Amino acid sequence: MSDSIEIDQFQILEEKIDKLIEHVSALKKEKESLSEKTQIQEEKLVDLNRELDSLRSSRDMARQKVISLLEKIEQIGF
Repeated sequence: MSDSIEIDQFQILEEKIDKLIEHVSALKKEKESLSEKTQIQEEKLVDLNRELDSLRSSRDMARQKVISLLEKIEQIGF
């Protein structure tokens, strides 16, 4: 009977180890997926920051042109 109990305990241990391996494998896949998503989001963020910088630069150039035009209008006396 003792041998039977030991075998049962080994089976239980083996089942738990198998479940643990499955769980670890699933977690690794999830981590990989999340890493890929994070990388994509970081690349999007870099692109958006570049676009924002470009828009700010364009806005500043437009502001300078408007100021220049207003100064010219002032010189004429309007």
